[in-house]
Amino acid sequence: MKTFPRPAFRGGGGRFNRPQTPPDTHRINEFIIAREVRVIAADGEQLGIMQTRDALQKAQELGLDLVEVAPQAKPPVCKILDYGKFKYKEQKKEAEARKNRTETTLKELRLRYRTDVGDLEIKLKQAREFLAEGDKVKFSMRFKGREAMYVDLGLQKFDEVAKRLADVATVDERSPGAGRQIHITFAPIKS
Repeated sequence: MKTFPRPAFRGGGGRFNRPQTPPDTHRINEFIIAREVRVIAADGEQLGIMQTRDALQKAQELGLDLVEVAPQAKPPVCKILDYGKFKYKEQKKEAEARKNRTETTLKELRLRYRTDVGDLEIKLKQAREFLAEGDKVKFSMRFKGREAMYVDLGLQKFDEVAKRLADVATVDERSPGAGRQIHITFAPIKS
């Protein structure tokens, strides 16, 4: 049996034997690697540029954390604050931004140039419901074989749909009237 030599133990490693950087987005306390930092107090007062160890000592005297808020600045900007409260406020802001973000989806309804009045009414009712929820609605029509001669009837059907939905939607996009497939997209009117 062949044995391989073990690799030499290298020890703690890392830059200047400092603890590894935390997975958070901000460096805090002893994880700050700059020698000098611009320090801002908890109340917003500028304390000026000082050695990192002095700034860390000042933060510890106040019972707070030294947080690097602008690492790309020369020298990096650090703020003395309660890191737990800071993270909580950040999470609240992100949750609020997520809540206020609206995602519009595209709902597709298919028509034929021969779609009768009753079926058209059902499609228009569905479209109104989708538009009321804030979604976009796309009506598409496909022509098979010799039906390609009746593209103009399909465009007339789309004109009728646009007229019937004019009170709740605007035409967002319309395909050119050529080819075997045409479509029209409606967007809800902003209230």
